[in-house]
Amino acid sequence: MLTKAQAIADEIIRLRRDVHQHPELSFQEFRTAALVADTLQEIGIEVQTGVGRTGVIGRLGSGDGPTIAIRADMDALPIVEKNEVGYRSQNEGVMHACGHDSHTAMLLGVAHLLKQSYLAEPWHGNVRLLFQPAEEAFDSDGISGATAMINDGALAGVDAVIALHVASDRPSGLLHFQDGYSLAAVDQFEAWIHGDGGHGAYPHNGSDPLFMLGPILNALYAIPSRQINPLRPSVVSLGQVCGGQVTNVIPNAVHLLGTIRSYQEEVRQKLWQEVERALKLSEPLGGSYDLEIQAGYPAMYNDAQVNGWLRQVALELAGETAVIDAEFGMGAEDFAYMTQKAPGAMFMLGAATPDGRERHHHTDIFDIDESVLALGTAVLAETARRFVTQVLL
Repeated sequence: MLTKAQAIADEIIRLRRDVHQHPELSFQEFRTAALVADTLQEIGIEVQTGVGRTGVIGRLGSGDGPTIAIRADMDALPIVEKNEVGYRSQNEGVMHACGHDSHTAMLLGVAHLLKQSYLAEPWHGNVRLLFQPAEEAFDSDGISGATAMINDGALAGVDAVIALHVASDRPSGLLHFQDGYSLAAVDQFEAWIHGDGGHGAYPHNGSDPLFMLGPILNALYAIPSRQINPLRPSVVSLGQVCGGQVTNVIPNAVHLLGTIRSYQEEVRQKLWQEVERALKLSEPLGGSYDLEIQAGYPAMYNDAQVNGWLRQVALELAGETAVIDAEFGMGAEDFAYMTQKAPGAMFMLGAATPDGRERHHHTDIFDIDESVLALGTAVLAETARRFVTQVLL
């Protein structure tokens, strides 16, 4: 399968660059979805469009037997690209800065390979190719692309679901696996600390929310280390603190924005409670607070059996030295919604560029080593082929 993937590597790279040049934001992936649908039809795969609004499903198989789904996300980010490359974004202010262009291209490569395999030896099973919109953002109703596709039946009757994610910060060609909780639940909070405000020369005449901010900051940052079991991963981080405009006016409010991350649901609920408890410190200091917490993606859980299938294929295709068991971290993925509906797993495909420059995700110089695309394509395709042909892994 790897040899076959390498034979179409140029086409996978061409598709990746095409998508990269024409990035589209969440739930606006119209051109990308059309490219995907047209390519699948050319390959000879049944296509369903408009799933989860702008998502696309490709179906291949007999209609009988087990069904495995493979997911790729299609959306980009609101970032101005700084890379000076021939495939630089042509949509100013929008950029594929997280690798979704490569995920889309690899899944189209999987479609090529599995169609060839099916024509050579039809199987009694089904592969469902899920090209998902909106992994990067919720809509106004709190719906992301994975949820939108699930609501439209994308996982109905699916026995397992798999995916990969390129990692620009990991050595090229290394495949990383982690069983169990692998990426965090991500929630965001917005808070206001209220006081009286007043003249900077007369602070004794009212309550000062900037003064209240001191103990509140200490309490917020102490939550993971002092309120949560140290064996349970958790993060509370502030992304914005805003209050006041001039030197001699004490503001009447301070605004906070932050993120809350965890793996276990009981820890998640405890973090919410502790954030509120920290903000309550404003009250004995003569102030008050408002707090809004927006629940985001759940923690992503990699099923050990499904992960084992992917790991075994990776070992056979890439070799023992290329397969690593490693922690993914506290990032988040809405693929987690899919692994709640069917046993599933995602692995990380190292794709650091050979120039040695750090090209982190969600930055304006993000890029990947395209030579790894054939390997990622082959691992997904071979795992799916073995599943639908009921080859023991």
